[in-house]
Amino acid sequence: MLALFQRRRVVLLAALIAGGSFAWVAKSAQPDESQIAVIASNRDSLPEINGNSLREIYLKRIFVNSDGRPYIPVNLPATHQLRNVFLSSVLQMNASQMQVYWDRRYFQGVSPPYVLGSQRAVVKFVAMTPGAIGYVQRCHVTTEVNVILLVPLTGLATGGMLEKCPDVAAQ
Repeated sequence: MLALFQRRRVVLLAALIAGGSFAWVAKSAQPDESQIAVIASNRDSLPEINGNSLREIYLKRIFVNSDGRPYIPVNLPATHQLRNVFLSSVLQMNASQMQVYWDRRYFQGVSPPYVLGSQRAVVKFVAMTPGAIGYVQRCHVTTEVNVILLVPLTGLATGGMLEKCPDVAAQ
């Protein structure tokens, strides 16, 4: 029984973000459609990232890690449902609030994160780019990247609008 618990360790980090109250999951045993995986290249040795620091990286308030390596956050297109869920659950903003935020930041000389066309493109870019950080549904993670944080979608209003995960057997 103890071996079962050791294999399926799940570390929960409780985080209250801007009044939000859901658990951040640092590791999970099962990939599925109910989690957003925040990923980095498996060649990067990033310091521990929590929900607050992830928010600051994506809002470009933190530019470099403790080793001096620049963070390169990437987004999915504005019309992608997973981006909207990420905005809501991690950044605590909706699309119009985000647009107003970046309009202001742009005039301060700060550009928003790069936008990539698909979850597959995010995985490939992050795998090949030192310092890159992205997010995808957990089932899109490959061996080229490390999951640095999992954000559960439980209780969030996704309404089945997220992409269906690819059939692992078909890949």
